[in-house]
Amino acid sequence: MNKTIYFIANWKMNGNHNSINEIERVSNFFRKNTIYKFKKIIFCPPSNLLSSFSKKIKSKLIDFGAQDISKINLHNGPYTGQLSAKMLKDSGANYVIIGHSEKRLIDEDLKTIKEKINIALKNKLKIIFCIGENLLQKNKGSSLNVLKRQILSSLDKKKINFNNLIIAYEPIWSIGTGIVPSNNYLDKIYRNLKKFIKEKYKVNSPIMLYGGSVTTDNVVTLGKIGLISGFLIGGASLKSTSFIKIIKNYFK
Repeated sequence: MNKTIYFIANWKMNGNHNSINEIERVSNFFRKNTIYKFKKIIFCPPSNLLSSFSKKIKSKLIDFGAQDISKINLHNGPYTGQLSAKMLKDSGANYVIIGHSEKRLIDEDLKTIKEKINIALKNKLKIIFCIGENLLQKNKGSSLNVLKRQILSSLDKKKINFNNLIIAYEPIWSIGTGIVPSNNYLDKIYRNLKKFIKEKYKVNSPIMLYGGSVTTDNVVTLGKIGLISGFLIGGASLKSTSFIKIIKNYFK
């Protein structure tokens, strides 16, 4: 295997300043175990931890991302509660998650997601762009149509640079439920989406990840899908033991 495999830890609303110990354990493990090549590890902690974590963890093995970005393209101003792209960069983020289903439920529509993506690109933040369908959409057989609409409505053909974009497919009906799509289902999704992106954006090999109840056990099965270039991991990324085991099991 010689392609880069991404392991992105989305901590959501979890962690405290002592949680840096979990990241240090991950860093120490992979510094001592150099056989695990062709991997990219990105931690996305809550924003209040981002600056201190990125300053203390000085490792080429670990990168950091933010979980959100303001849709206001200003460095600063009278916008209570907002975090600008510059603030995130200054806090040590090189990536940002945009379009996660949990954010879509609260305050992100397709227009907002597009604005955030364009702002992130303009400010040299790489994007982890989440797409996914809910259970009703899946049962109606409209999964691919929903995903294609999310992509087309969010990625501006004139502005998007796929070198700075990672697409994470996260079926909403799978997140936190323990229900993982079959490999046949996922293979169909990824083949169709890659073909669609090639036709619409003239990109041959977009980086596409899977997210949704990824565990130390099912990563072995998921790893057999060659079209997947890694994983966006939620709860299992909070502890170094399970996060490391996911990576080890993938490379078995």
